[in-house]
Amino acid sequence: MSYPEDLAYPEPRYHGERGEVNATFRPAGTPPDITSPGGYTRYLATEESTGGEFGLYEMQLGPRSPGAKTHFHKAVSESFYVVSGELELYDGDRWVTGRSGDFLYVPVGGLHAFRNATDEPARMLILFSPGAPREEYFERVAEMSRRGGEELRRFRIRHDSFFVEDFEEGGE
Repeated sequence: MSYPEDLAYPEPRYHGERGEVNATFRPAGTPPDITSPGGYTRYLATEESTGGEFGLYEMQLGPRSPGAKTHFHKAVSESFYVVSGELELYDGDRWVTGRSGDFLYVPVGGLHAFRNATDEPARMLILFSPGAPREEYFERVAEMSRRGGEELRRFRIRHDSFFVEDFEEGGE
């Protein structure tokens, strides 16, 4: 394989000469940031901790978890990497079964959804790029879903989550 002589890397953002000590380590045993029946969410790398470069979250969905209905984002792409179990992933055209090692990339504006349709828990990594302040969304989405209506719709839009049901005739 040949490579072009001039590779197109992004412009440098670090201008020091020797590098610096600035890495962040998060031990595997760190407790989840959010827990729910059969599930949890861990904030591995937030928009704040990465300076807006990306957000990385580990999520376990309990058995028969509804996950997220069909939606899209206007500001971020979203990627899903299945760590364990099976997840149903909607790629905007069809539902596919994601198993350990499977990956789904959804560009900005791409319709997508996910759910756990099995009787076992499933675990995945979710990557948002660029980073966005998703923590409030994860922490309050269950509460806001119970409230429903226009308040839920405004909450979703505030968090760059445009659910198809919010724009359908008679949808909530």
